[in-house]
Amino acid sequence: MAKLTKRRIDTSKPTDKDIFLWCDATPGFGARVYPSGKVVFIAQVRVGRSQRRIKIGPYGPWTVEQAREEADTIIREAGKGIDPQAEKRALRDAMTIKELCDEYMTSAQSGQVLTRFGRPKAARTIADDKGRIERHIKPLIGRLRACEVTRADVQKMVDGIAAGKTAGDFDGFKPRGRAHVTGGPITAARAVELLGGIFSWAEKRGYVPEGHQPVRGVERFRSRPKDRVLSPGELKALGETLLEAKRTTPLAAYAIELIALTGFRRQEAVGLKWLEIDELGKCVRLKETKTGRSTRPLSDTALQLLRERIPKTNRIYVFPRGDREGSAELKKSIADIFDAAGLIDARSHDLRRTFASTAAEIGYGDGVIGELLGHAARGVTGLHYIRRPDRALVAAADETAKLIAIRLAGNSDAEVIKSIQYSDGRV
Repeated sequence: MAKLTKRRIDTSKPTDKDIFLWCDATPGFGARVYPSGKVVFIAQVRVGRSQRRIKIGPYGPWTVEQAREEADTIIREAGKGIDPQAEKRALRDAMTIKELCDEYMTSAQSGQVLTRFGRPKAARTIADDKGRIERHIKPLIGRLRACEVTRADVQKMVDGIAAGKTAGDFDGFKPRGRAHVTGGPITAARAVELLGGIFSWAEKRGYVPEGHQPVRGVERFRSRPKDRVLSPGELKALGETLLEAKRTTPLAAYAIELIALTGFRRQEAVGLKWLEIDELGKCVRLKETKTGRSTRPLSDTALQLLRERIPKTNRIYVFPRGDREGSAELKKSIADIFDAAGLIDARSHDLRRTFASTAAEIGYGDGVIGELLGHAARGVTGLHYIRRPDRALVAAADETAKLIAIRLAGNSDAEVIKSIQYSDGRV
């Protein structure tokens, strides 16, 4: 009985054709001797009606005994009907992280990736996702097979982004100019959150094994909830700066004032369309917001700003882009105005928080404030039948906006108190 041994391999001589040295003691186990002299261990098995010759590994790095043990495993699996070659092909052909991200982005751009609110991702969110994928995820783990990525791989990616490993200047991610990327803990946290969403999406569609979520348990930076609210003195400083800014950057200045008087998100304000404004109903009906369609009350103060102060230079958008084909971005211009007012740690979203805080100061509860901001989830009646806010909600918007407007104008708190006539008769 010929047994495959080290001596037998060492004494074999290559020919101009491949030589197979089979082991009678372990049927199916053998070694292939190439004309070059290279020797590779193999296992030959039958799966169904097909015969498979599986490469185990080269002689040298693999000893005879190690190869024999591996061959035993392959032969046993084949006896159960498992095709080891098919598994290897599947592993070889499995999507890389780069390919998985590309598939995800294609689906997102066609409206097939939904948010937690059950709606397709907005174009701006998709653009942000693309930036995080191209600048951070692909460079660090893009070549890894998605089904093989481990929590350790993801943790290394997070640590690398947080340390600035992916920092740099990039073309092609902004409509104009270059994108300056610094990385950092917050960027790392957002990138890994996106990666977790991609794996959840991929698992539901069979791109990765069920339960394969390497993001789970990864250490990441978690920021504290922001509580920045502008004081009356800071609102006064901002109001003074707005007066000058209305001569130099009027769209940004009026956008800030509108946000202050309504509590809108920046994108809601700069993307506002004239057709969404209902003067008779004293409200705006926003078709696209973070939470979907939303109806918000408009105070007399905000309506006056829209009606009399903002120049109507475009029939569609309140704040049109330079080419008048869309709405303006204004992010940098708005930030510059805050900086000029000495509020370098504050931005437009802090005005939204200030609006909510002012409403609470007047005496309104969480439910009303949530409605003012578009947070509250209405029932079926509110979502599908009510087309304007009730009188109490409009009154709340009026009182809150008036108090903020007076503070922007620089009046003292004593003058503010004297000037406000509350809806319930309080003075």
